[in-house]
Amino acid sequence: MADRSLRGMRLGAQSLQSEEGVVYSPRSRYTYLCAQCGKESEVIFSAEAEAPETWECKHCGQEATLLIGDEPVVVDRSDSKTPRSHWDMLLERRTRAELEELLEERLAYLRARRGEHKIGA
Repeated sequence: MADRSLRGMRLGAQSLQSEEGVVYSPRSRYTYLCAQCGKESEVIFSAEAEAPETWECKHCGQEATLLIGDEPVVVDRSDSKTPRSHWDMLLERRTRAELEELLEERLAYLRARRGEHKIGA
């Protein structure tokens, strides 16, 4: 009996659910202007979500700025951190004199080890 009810149905290809009674969440449409290519991109977010000030341009991939009315939003970049390099972090832990001393010790070790390998070979 169960075999007959599924005859002719493509399993997994179609949903048996209907869209009756489904209430979609409210949405807001925002426009972003790319300074690089000059094109506008529209992005749809939930009405509850806060739209970011910048978004990736759909046309060129550069950073586009949110438009409020016809004017782009001024993006505040004062809180952005400059990336620290490995060298900067190393200098926070050791002085330059300590680093030079460690380098000399390591070079002496490597030179001694290299000399041992030549003799043993």
